[in-house]
Amino acid sequence: MSKPLKLFASILVCFLAAGLGAIFTVSAIPTWYAGLNKPFFSPPNWLFGPAWTILYLLMGIALFLVWQKGTKDKKIREAIKLFAIQLALNASWSPIFFGAKNLFLALIVIIFMWIFILKTILAFAKINKTASYLLYPYIAWVSFASVLNFSVWFLNR
Repeated sequence: MSKPLKLFASILVCFLAAGLGAIFTVSAIPTWYAGLNKPFFSPPNWLFGPAWTILYLLMGIALFLVWQKGTKDKKIREAIKLFAIQLALNASWSPIFFGAKNLFLALIVIIFMWIFILKTILAFAKINKTASYLLYPYIAWVSFASVLNFSVWFLNR
């Protein structure tokens, strides 16, 4: 597969996860989510879309940087597998939080997501340092989102 096609595919797979989340999020924001008690540090709703768009783009580029090294090396295959696990957890969070409205299960999912993002960063660092650095904003945002998820759950139990 050519490099441009790998880059496109890497970014596309991340935005497919984003699209799945958006299906459940968009309609819940002005209705169910608006009625929840939220902590004082909850950002405005309009910030989430641009923030996640940038993060998914960075994730896709990071995946590409690792994938372009090939997949014959077990270390690369393992790193891509970790990336896939964290992306699957990412894609499942919105359907659980906004779709099923299960704040506690979403909290559990986001904690596992954070763990797998960290594992991915560490695995990517062994292959391509830039790829691992591109995931730093992602883990920072998910760290904040985890605290926010906990707070929303706590305030609405």
